[in-house]
Amino acid sequence: MTLHLPNAAGELKAYEPRAEPLTFDTGAPLASRVVYSAAHVVADPLADTTPDSPAAVDWDATLAFRRHLWSHGLGVAEAMDTAQRGMGLDWAGAAELIRRSSAEAKSVGGRIAVGVGTDQIAPGASLKDVRAAYEEQLAVAEGAGAQVILMASRALAAAANSPQDYVDLYGHLLRQATEPVILHWLGPMFDPALEGYWGSSDLDAATDTFVEIIKAHSDKVDGIKVSLLEAQREVDIRRRLPNGVRCYTGDDFNYPELIAGDERGFSHALLGIFDPLGPLAAKAVRTLDTGDVDGFRQLLDPTVELSRHLFQAPTRFYKTGVVFLAWLSGHQDHFTMVGGLQSARSLPHFARAYELADQLGLFPKPELAEARMKNLLALYGVTS
Repeated sequence: MTLHLPNAAGELKAYEPRAEPLTFDTGAPLASRVVYSAAHVVADPLADTTPDSPAAVDWDATLAFRRHLWSHGLGVAEAMDTAQRGMGLDWAGAAELIRRSSAEAKSVGGRIAVGVGTDQIAPGASLKDVRAAYEEQLAVAEGAGAQVILMASRALAAAANSPQDYVDLYGHLLRQATEPVILHWLGPMFDPALEGYWGSSDLDAATDTFVEIIKAHSDKVDGIKVSLLEAQREVDIRRRLPNGVRCYTGDDFNYPELIAGDERGFSHALLGIFDPLGPLAAKAVRTLDTGDVDGFRQLLDPTVELSRHLFQAPTRFYKTGVVFLAWLSGHQDHFTMVGGLQSARSLPHFARAYELADQLGLFPKPELAEARMKNLLALYGVTS
C-alpha cells in the first residue's frame, strides 16, 4: 500500500511503508542501568465525557500496556506527566491508577515508581496546603507499596517566595518518607507553570538549591530525574551528586549519550519516549550490559529523530504522539485520549511520526499500522 502523507507544507507525498518490523525478545533482566518507561493511560472511548470531565480510563488496556513494558524488563514510572497528570488525569484518577498498577506490578514482579504531587488542591494554595497535599499523596503511594517519585508541584512554584521554602518543604517530606525517593525536576518546556522552580529562573542558582537539598538528605534520595533537555547541565548535576544517588535522565532529546555516559559516570533512565520505544530500548540496554557501547548507540541513536519530533514545542503535547503510536502498534483499539488531547497535534505531525516509527521498524504488525494510518488520513479528508 502506498500512503500519501501530508508534510509540514501541506503537500501530499507518496510513502511506501516498511514490510517487516524489528523483532524483540523479552530477554534477561536489565543489569547495567535502571530503566523506567513513563507510561500513558488508555482512555475509555465509549464513555460519555467532555474535556472537563474526570478521566474515563480503560483499566484493562492500561494495565495490559504496563505488562507489555514489564515483559521487556523495563520499570514503569506511573502517574507521571506521560499519563496526562494535570492534563486530563486528576488526582482521583491518578490515585486509582497508582493502586491498580502497584497491585499489578506485585502480581508479575515488575518494578514500579509512582508520582506524588499536589494536583488535588486549587490555585492560590498556601505552603501549608502544599505540604498537606504532598503528604496525602505520599500516604497513598506508600500504602500501595510503590517507590515514590516526588514530582515538581505547580502549587509550590506559585506559593514559594524563596529557595528556602523549597529547602524547608522538601526536607520535611524527605524526613517523612519511609523509603528513599526519586526527586523530579521538570522544566518549563514540559509545564510552563514550573518556571522558576527551586526558587529561581536562573538555572545555575536553581541547581545549587536542588543539589543542597539532595546532599542534606542523601540517605532518603534514591535518585533524581532531570527533564531540562540540556545534556551538559544534566552531566554537571550528575557529577555533583553524593555517592549512591542515581541520576535518571529525563532528556528525551539526548538520552543515548547520557545513558551511555563517559569516564566519570552515566545516567539511568526515566523517559516518556521509552513508552513507544520500550522493546527497542530494552534491547539496546541489554547490548550495553555486555559492554558494547557502540552497539547500544547503533540501536538507540536512530530513534532520536522520532523522539525530537514527538517532543517538539509545545513539548507538553508529546503525550498525543505517544498514544498515537500505541494505537498504530496495536496496544489499544482506538486513538482517543482523556481530556480530548488527541486533538493537540496536527495531521502532518502524525504523518511524520508514523513515517519515522515505521522506518525504525517499531510496529509489530506493519499492515495494521498502515490500515490505521489510512483510516486517519481518510478522517481528515485525504483519500488519494
